[in-house]
Amino acid sequence: MGKIMVGKNRIQFTRRDELTVVEAYGKDCIRCRSTRNGKLSDESWTLLPAKEQTDCVITEEEGKATLTNGRISVTVEAGNVWCGGIITYYRDGKQILHTKFEGDYVTRTLHTEGDHYQTKIIFDANPGEHFYGLGQEQEDVFDRKGSTCNLLHYNTKSAVPVVYSSLGYGFFWNNPAPGRCETTKNHTMWVADSAYQADYFVYVGETPAEILQKYCELTGYAPAFPEWAAGFWQSKLRYESQDEVLRAAREYRERGIPLSVIVIDFFHWTEQGEWKFDPKYWPDPEGMCRELKEMGIQPVVSVWPTINPKSENWEEMNERNLLVRTENGQYGTFDFYGQQTFIDVTHPETGPFVWDKIKKNYYDMGFTNFWLDEAEPEVHPQQYSNLKLYAGNGAQTAMLYPYYYNKLFYDGLKKEGEEEIILLTRAAYPGIQKFGALVWNGDIPSKFEALRMSVKTGLSMAMSGIPWWNSDIGGFHSGDIETDYFKELIVRWMQFGLFCPVMRLHGSRLRTQGQVERHPGIIEPSGGDNEIWSFGDENYEILKELILLREKLRPYICRYMEIASKEGKPIMRPMFFDYYEDEVCYTLEDQYMFGEDILFAPVTEQGQRERRVYLPKGRWQDVNTGSVSDGQCFIDCHVPLEKFAAFVKEGSPVAEVFGL
Repeated sequence: MGKIMVGKNRIQFTRRDELTVVEAYGKDCIRCRSTRNGKLSDESWTLLPAKEQTDCVITEEEGKATLTNGRISVTVEAGNVWCGGIITYYRDGKQILHTKFEGDYVTRTLHTEGDHYQTKIIFDANPGEHFYGLGQEQEDVFDRKGSTCNLLHYNTKSAVPVVYSSLGYGFFWNNPAPGRCETTKNHTMWVADSAYQADYFVYVGETPAEILQKYCELTGYAPAFPEWAAGFWQSKLRYESQDEVLRAAREYRERGIPLSVIVIDFFHWTEQGEWKFDPKYWPDPEGMCRELKEMGIQPVVSVWPTINPKSENWEEMNERNLLVRTENGQYGTFDFYGQQTFIDVTHPETGPFVWDKIKKNYYDMGFTNFWLDEAEPEVHPQQYSNLKLYAGNGAQTAMLYPYYYNKLFYDGLKKEGEEEIILLTRAAYPGIQKFGALVWNGDIPSKFEALRMSVKTGLSMAMSGIPWWNSDIGGFHSGDIETDYFKELIVRWMQFGLFCPVMRLHGSRLRTQGQVERHPGIIEPSGGDNEIWSFGDENYEILKELILLREKLRPYICRYMEIASKEGKPIMRPMFFDYYEDEVCYTLEDQYMFGEDILFAPVTEQGQRERRVYLPKGRWQDVNTGSVSDGQCFIDCHVPLEKFAAFVKEGSPVAEVFGL
């Protein structure tokens, strides 16, 4: 049956092959750890210390004990010889989670190695419950109820193992091992494929905003958002030389189009793992950086964590064990212009070594903003148990990589006294938001389906505690800029980008007939043109107006980004975030609030010219017609290509931005 013991703010349960402790962790929050080993690990991973501790109330009865911490309580029952260790969580006295018997309560079905086991936590399914979060991937799902999610990273997927439940609680799975989450009709199950212990948090609040704020207390808040980053970002695959970068920047200025950022993508370097400009194509990067900033344009430069023996840094990093190694076989974990491996960002000496190179070759030339690509990292095949990191075997620690990759650059920039830090990155993990991570959803196709999925992706990331998010406007690959399909797609995606935390045009467009080959033989030549004048005269006027509108929205955007930094509330938020008492809002996956005053319903289907929109409680003004409608109803909007469906709260000052 097992034995229950109580201590200050904690309950301990033991039985054969199991040690479980539930304890208070800050206000309205409970932490549970369970292991097959003889003692618990105090490893916190990316978890922050509890900001405050409240004295809890613990009551005991025959065979069970209950811990109450504010609005949340947990009961641990010893059970009987058939099923022991029953754990039940309550919010304001109402049951929200109850462990389910499926062979065992903390089921370890496979011993992996040493003190590590496949570990599962299983709960009964709650009818009518909705789940949101779990990071991002390319799928047509926002409400996670009835689905499964593999907890691992790859290009287009970031596993952020946290969910918000419509029953008024949050759940954070504090295990960086690859695994799985099932929020299905028969159970809710969290799996770590190889872990020392199960470790998770349950926390409650009155509103979705309160619950997300509690998650930020556990993992951190985004820093202050740079004002310049709220404007329009220009990017492409890729500008092959500094002349091309300056030519594009100058033309934006000559056309009177405000440009906040221009991005210098990959393979501007001499070799992977050298982190410096190739002087053949970039003879004066310091002068280029200076001219861009004089035009009011911030350059962002791409850095990869890949390295191979051709790099001048290979020998030293390899001998000092600063690289991700393999348990078996040679170094290669990624084949891209030769076998590559990755720097081991979890090693405490890697950060100072790499930052020294970045400082000399980029920062000292004026570059203060970086694009951290390949941040998952992208290993092939995904045999995590073959990865050897300072933090441990990849089977237990692989999901930490993007966190420490961003931390490396954030710490380096902070050391230099930088305060406005933004790092464009392709993968995420809990806590990465506190390092200025601007996450995007990877190399997605140039299709309307991908646009539709990106709306849900952005909302999922918002509910995963990642307030800085964006997508490649137009999609990343296979876009043919000469087709009517793409010309329609780029407008609809640009409209979506207007109402994203960051508005960034990027993509590897198909090369066009007669495209000039400026640098024959160069590694990774550029794709087709991707500036806003590249998609036809009619589109140009539409896209220009959207950029001008974004410029007017910058004060509004910065105000809500400041709120995100202080309170954890994202600017891009699902409808139920503010209207959590409206059941309809939990069913809406293709419209959202942009701050409290703007409602946006993107068009995500080819040829679509009508859009059905739900207006929640209140009175709402159509940005196209100026008409005002009462809420709590659906309305139909006419949206020709040059228009989008958006509404502002009646009387909101932001109405002036739309000429109302």
